[in-house]
Amino acid sequence: MNKAELVDVIASKTNVTKKEADTILNAITETIVEVVSGGDKISLVGFGSFERRERQAKEGRNPKTGEKMQIRATRVPAFAAGKLFKDKVAPND
Repeated sequence: MNKAELVDVIASKTNVTKKEADTILNAITETIVEVVSGGDKISLVGFGSFERRERQAKEGRNPKTGEKMQIRATRVPAFAAGKLFKDKVAPND
């Protein structure tokens, strides 16, 4: 599913126009990016949480030459699915 298809589903489920649904979706994604990049965490009960994680420096290898190289520490966005989301995707039968 791409963004346009997601906007269509949101519009039909919420009885708003596609333009309004697109504005809402943009506001949600922009807010998540702003909050997480600022170092805070967003938790949506049942869905999951978005947060910024610190990745430690480590030693790696250049895939072309096999030469050892140092990979620097960095910050990465992370998503952890909530229990209800996990259970919906992979129900325990």
